[in-house]
Amino acid sequence: MDLLLKGGNLCDPRASWEGPAEILVRKGRVEAVSPSIGPVDVPIIELHGKTVLPGLVDMHVHLREPGGEAAETIASGCAAAAAGGFTAVACMPNTSPALDDREAVACVRQRADSAGLARVYPIGALTRGLGGKEMSAMWNLAQEGVKGFSDDGMPVIDGGLMLRAMQFALLLGLPVISHCEDLSISSGGVVHAGTCGYRQGLPVIPSVSEAVMVARELLLQKHTGARLHLAHVSTRESVALLRWAAGEGINVTAEVTPHPLFLTEEAVEGFNTDAKMNPPLRSPSDREALLEALRGGLITVVATDHAPHSLPDKEKDFLSAPFGVVGLETALPLLWTMLVERGLLSRAELVNCLSANPAAVLGVPGGTLAPGAPADLVVVDSGKEFTVDRENFYSRGKNTPFQGWRLRGLPVLTMVGGDIKMWKGRVKGFSSHFPETDALITGRELF
Repeated sequence: MDLLLKGGNLCDPRASWEGPAEILVRKGRVEAVSPSIGPVDVPIIELHGKTVLPGLVDMHVHLREPGGEAAETIASGCAAAAAGGFTAVACMPNTSPALDDREAVACVRQRADSAGLARVYPIGALTRGLGGKEMSAMWNLAQEGVKGFSDDGMPVIDGGLMLRAMQFALLLGLPVISHCEDLSISSGGVVHAGTCGYRQGLPVIPSVSEAVMVARELLLQKHTGARLHLAHVSTRESVALLRWAAGEGINVTAEVTPHPLFLTEEAVEGFNTDAKMNPPLRSPSDREALLEALRGGLITVVATDHAPHSLPDKEKDFLSAPFGVVGLETALPLLWTMLVERGLLSRAELVNCLSANPAAVLGVPGGTLAPGAPADLVVVDSGKEFTVDRENFYSRGKNTPFQGWRLRGLPVLTMVGGDIKMWKGRVKGFSSHFPETDALITGRELF
């Protein structure tokens, strides 16, 4: 639908724009951005001073389908994305069956198209069946449109196999997304090797289990020239290695997830399975190193690693419960409240790490609302405070460690290709009282 967004404050660092703006949308794309657009024959959305950002892009989510529909479906995951201000997500291949052939990837794309809520970019399996023994049919997967390769959830232990996979991915022009973990060090562990884990008598995961694999991947990248992206970095040793890599001119990007920026190993006290994740929550010094790396540009992407699980699974004892937390519906308010409002991250830096940079790593549209770009955007109410309540999540997974937190920076409108997908917490196709776009614009005040 054609429309004009008026009265908002746009933050779009890629277009060098921060301030009041009117945004004209025609045929699903941005036609013009100006402080004042003259009379136009389209409906007008009055934003009343709210903040407009390019749609968020999450390059690390688990949509679980096929095979894990009790925890999440592609439709419910996309609804969670829309509710959280994400207009595009990249889904990891550790489904059942794994996304290691063209048919599986095509199925995900078809179901995402049917859901019609967010752009979904499948990541292809790096090895066949995620088994770590032989490369997947990477060329076929690339032909089917995957945006990268990963065995996320499992590391590729065989260094020679990873080297060959990097070389082939380079020929295909796609990134390798590495889950860095040495299982000979971490196997059986469930929490960080720190005071809290030892006190509770739980098997631990030392920081070095991540760092040694980070070091290997960096050296392999230097040898191959591949496009390397490090998933969910969690330790100060990994940050130190990234700093070394920057000095060596090694071409690597890295992500951090919201939970280790705001929580430490203490969150697992009382055997709290909602704080059980891999990599685990670590020490305060690790948290500080991650934040400094994000602020300093060593880490350029924030991704949620959205990992939903069913309630019965997360209610198991701590050793048996699965790793992972949900994140699509809390990421933006967390970063807004804990970093932007405290002056630790600017709005432009927030847009870069949640939108522009992940879009660039994946090589997909997004990250800007410059004329010609897809009209993918999120409107944020920066003044309204709300309480995180898992019962209101669209995700089937309710496993969040942020239950009850008071936050601001609430997404109140998500638009994909000029179509409103979420309005004031209501998601199109999921909320029975979600009005048609025409009614939203012409029949009442949006806000």
